[in-house]
Amino acid sequence: MHKRLISLFMVIAIILVVSGCGTNQKNNSTSNAGANDKPASENASSESTSGPIVLKDSKGEIKLDKPAQKVVVLEWTFTEDIIALGMQPVGNADNENYKLYVTSEVPLDASVTDVGSRDEPDLETIASLKPDLIIANTGGHEGIYDQLKGIAPTLIFGLYPEEGQGDQYTIMEDTFKTIAAAVGKTAEGDKVLADLDAHYAAAKTKLAEAGKDGLNYVLTQAYSYQNAATLRLFTDNSLAVQTLDRIGLKNDWKPNNFEVYGFTTSTVEALPAVQDSNLMYIVQKDDNIFTKELKDNSVWNGLHFVKENRTFGLSSTTWVFGGPISSKVIVDEVVNTLTK
Repeated sequence: MHKRLISLFMVIAIILVVSGCGTNQKNNSTSNAGANDKPASENASSESTSGPIVLKDSKGEIKLDKPAQKVVVLEWTFTEDIIALGMQPVGNADNENYKLYVTSEVPLDASVTDVGSRDEPDLETIASLKPDLIIANTGGHEGIYDQLKGIAPTLIFGLYPEEGQGDQYTIMEDTFKTIAAAVGKTAEGDKVLADLDAHYAAAKTKLAEAGKDGLNYVLTQAYSYQNAATLRLFTDNSLAVQTLDRIGLKNDWKPNNFEVYGFTTSTVEALPAVQDSNLMYIVQKDDNIFTKELKDNSVWNGLHFVKENRTFGLSSTTWVFGGPISSKVIVDEVVNTLTK
């Protein structure tokens, strides 16, 4: 498990670096052909949409003759989106690790074909599935975009907007709406987002009842690398922090520089600056730096939130790079942990 986690982080790091090179994230939007003056949510649903659909992604516009039914997905966030809409992809990248890291509330069916890794999907396997839509990620699939288009219409999205171009939560919502329109399930997509907003409202009430409304916090995803304790400290533009903003919590990690991927990679030496906050953390069960590498660390043990028992562990399966269901799970984990 420990080696697998390190391998996953290294793969993510490679994908992130690639995605940062020349990616120009555009706002995603959707429309029905012939009704371009209205958003897709006003025009498309699983019941009414059967004709051509015009969609916008990071490359511009693509047109589908009809809603897609056989979808291959090459990035887990978009796989989650498809499943949240009540479908299953015919093909998905890296099934084993999807099941390991992405919330079980959007389970991948055993019948879904594994099409290889996210960074190097198998084009022959994808083609053999005869999809009518492929969904890809600008961070990992720009180099094979033309080949993917040669197999089927391809939507390609970025996950990490540049400074001044929005935040990861806005991108998540826009992308989810576009995917919903692409598969003729705009009404279902609208319900998922409406239910999520209602979930946020209920969570805020529960936090207020527990005296935890407006809590200041710092969120980290922590792991060991080459025997050193490493912390990802999440920033205001991240999906996780934007999600927790919606239930009234206040992020205290404010780096000097914009972090396009939504976190600062740092060490325990960064924590004294935020020791008066509350620390929420995600670790893997076999790689808990707080009970291993930092157990006898003087900096760690001297922090106010450590001495005052204001550290809160979230489930190891809390996925902070996902879609609307992952945001729901983040909220559930945080609320349940804070109100125990």
